[in-house]
Amino acid sequence: MNINIASRPGRSEPDELVPSRYAVRVGDIDVLVVSDGVLPLPTTMLGHNADPAVRAAWLKDMFLPPDAFDWALNVVVVRSGDKTILIDAGLGADPDLHLPRAGQLVKRLEAAGIDLASVTDLVLTHMHMDHIGGLLVDGIKDRLRPDLQIHVAAAEVKFWEFPDFSHTAMPPGFPDALRSAAKRFAKEYHNHLRQFDEEHEVAPGVVVRRTGGHTPGHSVVRLSSGGEALTFAGDAVFAVGFDQPEWHNGFEHDPEEAARVRVRLLRELAETGEMLVATHLPFPSVGRVAVDGDAFRWVPVFWDY
Repeated sequence: MNINIASRPGRSEPDELVPSRYAVRVGDIDVLVVSDGVLPLPTTMLGHNADPAVRAAWLKDMFLPPDAFDWALNVVVVRSGDKTILIDAGLGADPDLHLPRAGQLVKRLEAAGIDLASVTDLVLTHMHMDHIGGLLVDGIKDRLRPDLQIHVAAAEVKFWEFPDFSHTAMPPGFPDALRSAAKRFAKEYHNHLRQFDEEHEVAPGVVVRRTGGHTPGHSVVRLSSGGEALTFAGDAVFAVGFDQPEWHNGFEHDPEEAARVRVRLLRELAETGEMLVATHLPFPSVGRVAVDGDAFRWVPVFWDY
C-alpha cells in the first residue's frame, strides 16, 4: 500500500496532533482506516423514536453533550492482491451545512503515501453525501484512473433516481443536499459504476453484500483471509446501536428494517468474533461485538503500535 508512517525530518511538530489513520492486517489483506473528520450533528438523530429522557440519560452516561456532538466519519483503504480498494469516499466539500471539519480524506490519503491514481476500485456502502462527496471535489476525478470501477448495489442507484425521505428525521437542508450529491455523482461517474444485486466479490477475500435498511441498497463489506475477518458496516451500526439497537437513526430511510439489519449483523459478529469497523463509530473504530443481555457490547481492540 506504500503507506508512509515515518515522521518527516526537520519538523518539530506533526501537522496533526490526533492520529487520523490506523493500520490493521486481516490475514494477507492490508487495511487502513482513515478519518475523514467529524460531523457535528444533533443528538436527537441518534434515536428520534426514543423517549427524550432515556436518550438524555444515555448521553449523560456516555459523558456526551446533550444537544449535539461530533460523529466520526471513517473510510477504509484495502489492499488485496493487485487491487487497492477505497471503501466510501468521505464528505468532500461542505455543502453549506456547517460541516467544516469533515472532508479531510484526500489530504490524509496523501499523508499516508496513497496516490489516488493507485486506487483500482471504489466500493460504496451507499450514496449519502458523506460517502460519495470526496469524489465530487473539483479536480479529483481527473486524478483517478480512467478504468476505476465503482461497485454499488443496483437498488441503491435506482433509489436515488426518486429518493423517499418520508421516514427520515434529518435537520433542515440535509435532504436537498443528499439528493443533489447523489444526482451529481450518478451523472459524473455513470460509466464507472459496476452494479450488483445482492453480493459481489471485488477482490480475493473482499466481498460486498447488500443489507438494505439504512437505504435500499446499503451494503457492508467483509474482508476474510487466513482465518481472520473484518466487516466494514457502513451506516448499519452507530455508536448508540450496541446499547439501543432498536433506536431509529435520523438518516435511515427505512428505520424499522434498519433496526432489523443492525440486530442481525451484530448477532453475526458476536458469533464469529471477527472485527468490526463502521463509518460513524469513534476513530479508529476497530473492535468486536459481545452479546449483553438483550443488547450488545462494543469491545474496542487494544491499539497495536
